[in-house]
Amino acid sequence: MLSSTSSTSAEGGVPPDLEQQAAFADVDQDAPPGDDEGEKPTENSPVDGEEQWTTPPEPVLSTDVEGPSRAVSRVLSRISTKSSSNPGPPPDGGHEAWLACLCTHFVIMNTWGFINSFGIFQSYYATVLDRPPSDISWIGSLQIWLTFFVGTFTGRLTDGGLFRPVLMLGTVLITIGIFTTSAATQYWQLILSQGLCMGLGSGCVFTPAISTVSTYFHKKRSLAIGIAASGSVTGGLVFPAMARQLLPTVGLGWAVRAMGFVSLTTMVFANFFMRSRLPPRTTGSLVEWGAFKELEYTFYAVGMFFNFWSIYFAFFYIASFSRTAISPPLTYTDSLNLLLLMNGIGVIGRLLPNYFSDRTGPLNMMIPTCLICGIALLSWMAVETPTQLYAWSVIYGIAAGSMQSLFPAGLSSLTTDLRKQGTRMGMVFTIVSFAVLTGNPIAGAIITAEGGGYRGAQVFTGCSVLVGMGCISAARVVRQRRTEGGWALKI
Repeated sequence: MLSSTSSTSAEGGVPPDLEQQAAFADVDQDAPPGDDEGEKPTENSPVDGEEQWTTPPEPVLSTDVEGPSRAVSRVLSRISTKSSSNPGPPPDGGHEAWLACLCTHFVIMNTWGFINSFGIFQSYYATVLDRPPSDISWIGSLQIWLTFFVGTFTGRLTDGGLFRPVLMLGTVLITIGIFTTSAATQYWQLILSQGLCMGLGSGCVFTPAISTVSTYFHKKRSLAIGIAASGSVTGGLVFPAMARQLLPTVGLGWAVRAMGFVSLTTMVFANFFMRSRLPPRTTGSLVEWGAFKELEYTFYAVGMFFNFWSIYFAFFYIASFSRTAISPPLTYTDSLNLLLLMNGIGVIGRLLPNYFSDRTGPLNMMIPTCLICGIALLSWMAVETPTQLYAWSVIYGIAAGSMQSLFPAGLSSLTTDLRKQGTRMGMVFTIVSFAVLTGNPIAGAIITAEGGGYRGAQVFTGCSVLVGMGCISAARVVRQRRTEGGWALKI
């Protein structure tokens, strides 16, 4: 409350404490406390050497914004908030933190685990619907695109205190999408159910979950995100295994319904037990354009665009490749075993690199991971036998799993203000969404143009990842020069 005796400025009659509040709003969260001569320590002043986690007060919400930003701001302005409270530093462990990690694991199981299992649908739909590979790819690509694209909106809503309603909405959409997919018999029905509805639901739950769990950890953040991201391994094992057992006996409809019951159970658990840690941030626009002035952030976004242009190609096409491009060809059941192997072995890539990145930095781990992934995609051209393909699947599964897991960890390391975590993640997720939307259909079109050959698509995807590696290397160099650190800099 402003005192009735507060003085005002000479020109505009603005109380000085409001002027001070507006000035504080631009101060970075991680900036050290002021050292003015007249400043006196207070009860809440940080101890020397202790990291400052105090949340600066925010200015009165501005309505001078346009379009979607204005609509979001109006919603957020009506939220009851304790923005001035200090949540303290991330606990880096404890019951609530690890429970959030488990809940995020379940969320990613039902989003990326399902997406990584699309190979079972790619192969089955191509046979049943008699459509070219690029047409079938649009179903999965639309799902991935929406998972990322919706992140800009859901990330900002999460920062504004709407984590739980957004998570519940996403759960409902995913459930509807799965059960309508089980009843679909035509291509357009699959586009609407599996592509559109499940994609929207995945976008509503993925960004809020991954940005929320990152606020519970600091020193162990990469490891925690790696454990959460390994949910894609869990889903990548559970859903193809269910399809492998149920498709020959009960058909696609009941196989997908069984997956739906598993998804619903685990998502209800996440809705009940996951909580947002930080107080709502009611100010700020939908997009933080100033983030792109940080060259390392921009290079990282561009690099991940090229990486995600290619990374899901193998997950979509390895089953069909194993039945048409090697000698002797594999059966449909054995081709699903390849997908199971590639998803299962990915747990190594999702946990070990993240464990070491807490010591070396996620970008330092991401660069060699991209190199291995790019070389693996190019070397796929030399695979001609089932034994070679199984060995290749192990190598690529580890490398691709590492890249997917390090992606949010690296992005989190480039964000110092935890209150903007959801917004900044959502922005890059939206950029990446256009890569995953077009990458697999482009690869499918190249395969069709080559009469069923895979070499052109393998060259396209391998070179794309290597370009992405170059951009991420540039991001590291920019951050190194900005901080005047050496090559041993942890980033």
